[in-house]
Amino acid sequence: MTPLAELLRPQSLDDYIGQQHLVGPGAPLRTLIESGNIPSMILWGPPGIGKTTLAGIISLTLSRPFHTLSAISSGVKEVRDVINQAQQEEGAILFIDEIHRFNKAQQDSLLGAVERGTITLIGATTENPSFEVISALLSRCQVFVLKEFDEEDMRRLIASAVEHYARQGITLEVKEDAALMRISGGDARKLLNAIELVVNKNQALPTVTIDNSSVTTVIQQNLAYYDKGGEMHYDIISAFIKSMRGSDPNGAVYWLARMIAGGEDPLFIARRMLIFASEDIGNANPNALLLANATFDAVSKIGYPECRINLSQCAVYLACSAKSNATYMALENAAAAVRRWGDLPVPLHIRNAPTKLMKNLGYGDGYKYAHDYEGNFALQEYLPQGLEGSKFYEPGNTARENETRRSLKERWGEKYNY
Repeated sequence: MTPLAELLRPQSLDDYIGQQHLVGPGAPLRTLIESGNIPSMILWGPPGIGKTTLAGIISLTLSRPFHTLSAISSGVKEVRDVINQAQQEEGAILFIDEIHRFNKAQQDSLLGAVERGTITLIGATTENPSFEVISALLSRCQVFVLKEFDEEDMRRLIASAVEHYARQGITLEVKEDAALMRISGGDARKLLNAIELVVNKNQALPTVTIDNSSVTTVIQQNLAYYDKGGEMHYDIISAFIKSMRGSDPNGAVYWLARMIAGGEDPLFIARRMLIFASEDIGNANPNALLLANATFDAVSKIGYPECRINLSQCAVYLACSAKSNATYMALENAAAAVRRWGDLPVPLHIRNAPTKLMKNLGYGDGYKYAHDYEGNFALQEYLPQGLEGSKFYEPGNTARENETRRSLKERWGEKYNY
């Protein structure tokens, strides 16, 4: 039986819901589509917001041959087969879902065909393409960022579902939609799946009622349905991160086990722990970053199923470690100053002076070489004019960071008020 989400998949830009910043009247992607001259592109955004649908609409609108591959189940051979077929076609489009799961060799196999124009590549990813797509391929593609559906978009989807069931002779009455909004989280597929589950359970009734109670009851009974295929991908990784941040190794290994059972990419898990080690632990325990990096390396070399042991070791260590977000907040504070004050000039005394002209202009004048002074420290200003004395880094209250605080206070005195 065809899922409701598939039955309601739009076939034209006019029927497409959401992403008006890209496909609304006069928007950049719509302008390219209407011109008939689209570049290779990466569609980046969370799941269930229309990436696959948009790729299909582009193909239909331009009447182009359309080939689809999933990075989960396809490799270099499948890519080459499509490229060979596309050489006999005019303007073929190759859509690759979850392109971030392609390794370097698989992505390399696309380069020649994309550069020659044999295919127009449309890649879909939920991960930041700056990290997941090789630079050579990324430079040949335009990146379009898709957003989660807002409540207005979701209600349009609900109305489409009501109209669809009416055509099937089923009266669907939506009395409350708060539970639908909460469960779907901006994901159209989750929204329509939830509606379909409620209808399938109650379709013998003269009127199927959608309210918070009916939705919550059905979704709880069918939770595994949403786990299958990664529908709760972001919910579970969020629970995993929050368990580690909350210093609960039991919660951390439970959510890790859920991800492993669901077939989550182990490198995705390792990558998130690598980020966590700096963002949430930082200098409270620098060894956390070393272990997380070693885990990422081990996972890259070993893969499932053995690497699950490495993941568990790291997750427990991170959960049990002292926590501090001080270095993360230091960067956030400094970034706020950059946004507020712009590109302030580098003070002359800490500029490099590789040429005679620069020396004559005063570059490097007055610079104190720290190693020429006692304790390898010389009191001088390193921030630009207007930000003198600004303190962006505030050490956390952990054993290591309190030691850092004492050291900074001895060096800087009252300048930064540590």
